[in-house]
Amino acid sequence: MKTRLQSLGLLDRALRATTDDELAGVVSSLGDDHREAIERLAGGDATPEQIREAAAKGRIDGTLESLTLVLTDATLADCITELGDNADNPSSDQLRAVLPGLVERHGLGATRLMLASTLAGEATASAVIRDLLKHDDLVKLPKAEEPRPSPIVRAPQVPDAERDAIRARRQEHKLKKQAEARTRREQSARARHRD
Repeated sequence: MKTRLQSLGLLDRALRATTDDELAGVVSSLGDDHREAIERLAGGDATPEQIREAAAKGRIDGTLESLTLVLTDATLADCITELGDNADNPSSDQLRAVLPGLVERHGLGATRLMLASTLAGEATASAVIRDLLKHDDLVKLPKAEEPRPSPIVRAPQVPDAERDAIRARRQEHKLKKQAEARTRREQSARARHRD
């Protein structure tokens, strides 16, 4: 599960690292069937904003993976063709050899998305792909954004008299529940003795 979440994190980072222009270029190069699938997944037009919104909402239900799979289908097919017999389980060197051509033909954003998508799809070469996305000079993803600390939210200050009244009501409620429980126990004990 941890590896799966890490893979989805890399896929999310790859999508965030893809510029709107790159994303629009990928969408414009899609055939009718692929564009229709993107529109269905994104819930409307296949604009970069809608794609990003659908991907953000669909991280758990698989929409993120489906979107990137459809977007990078041509890039993946090209990669498989370039790798030839090594396509099922390429080495790091074999992938590095085909990446410049992929980036030239499909763009850096689409190539990163394709790699991250295959990683999320649990490719045989997952370790190699993960290493490329983290360390390769050509396709390395930008560093993940540091989470911003959330502001400290303080509870509103309640006057002492009101706080004391709340405590008294809670104590009264607690004593009432204890008395009800005691009554139920006594009734249960009497019923057992009669039998």
